[in-house]
Amino acid sequence: MIAESIGSILKSYVDGVIVLNETFHILWYDFKPTLPLEIIEGIHISVLFPFDQEKLVENTRFPIELNQRKLMVEVKKFTADTNYVVLCIEDMTNIMEKPSTRLYCLEKIIESLDEGVMMSDHDGRIVLYNHAQEKLEGLDHRDIIGKHLWAAYNYNPQYSEHRHTFNTGKPIFSRYRAHSTVNGIPRYVNYSTFPIQKDGETIAVFSISTNESHLKNRLHQAIELKRQIAQPDSSNQPLKNGTSFTFENIKGKSLALKNLIQEAQNIAIHNTDVLIVGETGTGKELFAQSMHNHSPRSDSPFVAVNCAAIPETLLESTLFGTVKGAFTGASNQIGLFEYAKNGTLFLDEINSMPMTLQSKLMRVLQERLVRRVGSNDVTPVECTVISASNEDPVKLIEEGKMRLDLFYRIAHTSIFIPPLRERTEDILFFIDHFIEKYQQKFNKSVPDLSAALRTMLLQYQWPGNTRELEHLIENLIIQTNELDIEINSEHLPAYLRNKIVLNSSLKGQKQKEIIKNPLKSIFTNSQEHYIQKVLEETNWNISKAAKQLGITRQSLQYHIKKHGLVKP
Repeated sequence: MIAESIGSILKSYVDGVIVLNETFHILWYDFKPTLPLEIIEGIHISVLFPFDQEKLVENTRFPIELNQRKLMVEVKKFTADTNYVVLCIEDMTNIMEKPSTRLYCLEKIIESLDEGVMMSDHDGRIVLYNHAQEKLEGLDHRDIIGKHLWAAYNYNPQYSEHRHTFNTGKPIFSRYRAHSTVNGIPRYVNYSTFPIQKDGETIAVFSISTNESHLKNRLHQAIELKRQIAQPDSSNQPLKNGTSFTFENIKGKSLALKNLIQEAQNIAIHNTDVLIVGETGTGKELFAQSMHNHSPRSDSPFVAVNCAAIPETLLESTLFGTVKGAFTGASNQIGLFEYAKNGTLFLDEINSMPMTLQSKLMRVLQERLVRRVGSNDVTPVECTVISASNEDPVKLIEEGKMRLDLFYRIAHTSIFIPPLRERTEDILFFIDHFIEKYQQKFNKSVPDLSAALRTMLLQYQWPGNTRELEHLIENLIIQTNELDIEINSEHLPAYLRNKIVLNSSLKGQKQKEIIKNPLKSIFTNSQEHYIQKVLEETNWNISKAAKQLGITRQSLQYHIKKHGLVKP
């Protein structure tokens, strides 16, 4: 019977099915045991409930009450040997027990949350992206859902946190990072990432992002007010917490530096581990101390250790501590992780840490527990860890000098300090700033720098960055006689004179600059176009593009973020 065939197809999807003929008489019916309704074949549908022919239109849904049960009726129509009207019945009495209803409600709840929610599947494709996440990151779910995470956010799949969580099954707690950029401005969010497991297997990964903008602004104001009260002047006198610097001590006029300070301040107020990347002399510890003093932990200790200056065996006991008898001459000694308490531990030049010690450090950061050398007891780690590297961590990982899992742990969020040679405004500023500083220090008045020497200093690459420039100016002030008319290349220290003066003619130096660093030879308003062009020519290979532009990988990443460039 055709009516029975039609009903049998649909009955597995709903609680009940009634098949009517053209005159609306019942030809066939079937109900699940949970819906005990007594119906007689052949009767008119109006016997069951008030009949309204206008209701029986294709895809119409309407509620009825039958035998003291609330039902929802959906109308379907089929044509075979004749026309059939099919009523699909859904029991609404205990609707919240239905998985489909609960799923619908959960989707509505997720969409109305103030917290951002994003979920990816086993293939790394984004399958859920709620309205709050759109507002937090300034993106549109229509441009996000269905894409791979690394395609949506333009990064290397190797560094996908969702992929890492999916493969390990371990959640990632409380990170603060910008994955999206809107009009050149990074959109930072505080988030945690969790795996979803079923039958012992991970089937998806989701992140919950919190909107802390109002709280962040109030906390920022409170910390700034507290800093002003505790430190009315900007002198470099050591503070009680082991620091000497705040953001007031970071000098410079370039837009890149101002944006970096704002970025560091935003990160500082969150209790999250940070990786600072920058060349030697760019001021990594200056930023680390400033971030500590701008954070809620400013009253707690700031403890710094240079990982490159301490032998491996001694570095382990320095960080973790020792117990008496662990080795010859060992005593009960507290490690720096414990000494920092709930303050900040600064690991400078972490790229110099041996691989064997990296694994031990990674475990401490992962479990937030430290075990002294020779002891079985563990102590909770309460401090925030700020790490610094003077080399590109991506390059270090590729060369096998840094563990990838350690990178995940130390770089909950990261900042890159661009080298001085890429901040011409700051070179000019620091020349005058250091001249004034050392004139006062040596109580000595000196003439101005010659135009030729200023040009040479602007064109110099400054491998030692701000520190090198400061030492040079100090040396110039010392070498200059008060009877000199001007400071010129003759006053340069011998170890730098040949490097700075070599090829110093304007034409030769300009040509050298174009070949070595073509990005500098372009006006600021056309940099974006030029960088985009080089990226397209190299198929967005960051290493090749950076080499062609004559800048570092980190610097290119900064310019990509600054101009809001997105890989097609």
